[in-house]
Amino acid sequence: MYRVEDFYNKHAKNLQLNLYAGKKGLKKRIRKPEVHRPGLSLAGYIKNYKPFRILTFGRGEIQYLKELDSKLRIKRLKDILTKDTPAVVVARKYIPLKELKVICDENSIPLFRSSLDTMDLITKMIIALNSEFSPTITMHGTLVEVFGMGVLIQGESSVGKSEAALGLLDRGHRLISDDVVKIRKKDERCLVGSGPKLTRHLMEVRGIGIINVAHLYGAICVRPDKVLDIVIKLEQWDPTHFYDRVGLKEQFIDLLGINIPFHLMPVKPGRDVILLIETLTLNQRLKTSGYNSAKEFNIKLLDMISKGTNEINKKN
Repeated sequence: MYRVEDFYNKHAKNLQLNLYAGKKGLKKRIRKPEVHRPGLSLAGYIKNYKPFRILTFGRGEIQYLKELDSKLRIKRLKDILTKDTPAVVVARKYIPLKELKVICDENSIPLFRSSLDTMDLITKMIIALNSEFSPTITMHGTLVEVFGMGVLIQGESSVGKSEAALGLLDRGHRLISDDVVKIRKKDERCLVGSGPKLTRHLMEVRGIGIINVAHLYGAICVRPDKVLDIVIKLEQWDPTHFYDRVGLKEQFIDLLGINIPFHLMPVKPGRDVILLIETLTLNQRLKTSGYNSAKEFNIKLLDMISKGTNEINKKN
């Protein structure tokens, strides 16, 4: 359950929000990530009005209300400000009208002031709410940025995920999160990975313990989140398992309804896992730009076979 208090505590600084009235309503639930300007509702047309939205009052709304007589102003405000209204925000540093403050206090509706322009405020609020209401999952693994791509390294315990990530950091790549990765669906084609605040910039390495990557390698080697581009699963080399040597068949993993490229990488003594992850990531970048080395090789091979077959037929 997402409450007004949660939204205020997390986004007050970015939205420049100050609580003006209705403190008792901070525990109110925000049901949907929607922000609304009253508009026609203030003129008395409330046929399609939905009270569960956060209301934003800008210059137009404030000036219109000031032109109404006190009784009509109270009636119009009471029509749209109900106990279902999660919160009200007044933009552009305007001081809320006395009637607005009284009604918000009566109905326990948190009333905020913001110094942002109305449209800027609404845009930022919608973005913040969409982020909070986005579908999320938590996955085990280490998320790093390699050559600008978000790479989630997975595998069984002690297979070498953190060690591989350390090697990547030593080569100038970045850490997003170790061990616990929160995956959020930003839109229908994009997933964003991040880590919990408690373990931000921290890694656990067996035999060493907890280390702070930002202190060891510098702040440039960490970042708070990253779009997820590829998932790599490390597993101990199994001689009985057939591993693809050409790469024609592409594999994907479904995360929150989005297909993310997936690669199984066998590890054993003597294999440079860090170099392999870098190479795999660069190859994936080429694929996203429209170039596929395996498919190009296959086309050349088929072309050579076709030419050879034609020459044999001519001789016969």
